[in-house]
Amino acid sequence: MKVAGLGFKRDVALASLREALAAAGGAEGLAAVATVSDKADAEVFKQLARECGVPIKAVPADVLASIDTPTQSKLVVEKFGTGSLAEAAALAAAGPRARLIATRAVSQDRTATAAIAEGDGP
Repeated sequence: MKVAGLGFKRDVALASLREALAAAGGAEGLAAVATVSDKADAEVFKQLARECGVPIKAVPADVLASIDTPTQSKLVVEKFGTGSLAEAAALAAAGPRARLIATRAVSQDRTATAAIAEGDGP
C-alpha cells in the first residue's frame, strides 16, 4: 500500500498541495493520503483526496511525534515532535513496516510538503 503524507499551512492553496504531491512522485498508485488529525478535515485537503480518488487517513499528533524522519524542520520538530509531518504521516498510515519511497518535497510557496511511503497497511 502506497500512502502520501502531507503537511501544510492552514491557508494552503489546492495548487500548492498538488505541486508538493507531484514533486514527491504524484498520485498514481496511492491507496490513501494522510496528515495530522487536526488538519485532516481541511476542505482543501479533502478536495485533494477526492481528486486522487483515495481516502484520508488522520494520524494523531502523538503517533507522529514517535516517528523518526530522515529530513528535519526545526519548526515541525518544535510543533509536532517529529522532523517532517509529511514523512511521519506517510510512514504511520502505510503500516508498521513502512519505508519512505520519496522524502519530503516542498511546494514553491513553501505552504505544502508531501512524502510517499510504502507498506503493508495498518
